Amino acid sequence: MTEDDAKGWLRETLSVSRETMDRLEAFAALVTEENDRQNLVSAATIPQLWSRHILDSAQLVVFAEGQRGAWLDLGSGPGFPGIVLAILTQDPVHMVEERKGRVAFLERACAELGLARAKVHGCKVERLRLPPVEIITARAFAPLPKLFTLAHSFSTQKTLWLLPKGKSAHAELASVRGTWQGMFHVKQSITDAEAAIITATGVRKAGKA
Repeated sequence: MTEDDAKGWLRETLSVSRETMDRLEAFAALVTEENDRQNLVSAATIPQLWSRHILDSAQLVVFAEGQRGAWLDLGSGPGFPGIVLAILTQDPVHMVEERKGRVAFLERACAELGLARAKVHGCKVERLRLPPVEIITARAFAPLPKLFTLAHSFSTQKTLWLLPKGKSAHAELASVRGTWQGMFHVKQSITDAEAAIITATGVRKAGKA
């Protein structure tokens, strides 16, 4: 997929407005500029920033299937998917990131892009104090067993988990069977034929109602 293809997908599939595209363009410029100071993303992927990172984040809006409410993005790093979701949706987005340099970048991006509904939590997930949310996501954050252990307190039985997992999706899902229960599905990523996204609802420890 080319960069133009990625932008076309956003316009056609998500009906992204000109104003929203301008915000995404501004965010892409911020990431590219900041990447010279700190390694936000692999330098080799900067020429494919839209197809490798922005679209990869934006597709979560499709997998959310209309579910609305607060998002919790764990290990937000450079803002993929958190900042992209804050640009594309009208919902609150909570981003958790413990690395100080990236926290500073996320806060600057939110301020410069006017993302009033986005909040950056500069702490470890273990120290986060937040009521349960409607959607939890994490991109390249932690293996599934650790992720559920760290984040299940932020979920209810109605919370939707959207977890990009690349090639490891099926293996990671198998690793939690017997320990965690819920309605799990593995869905094909829009951006990578070899990647997948785990979707889940009703996540709970095995043996608990």
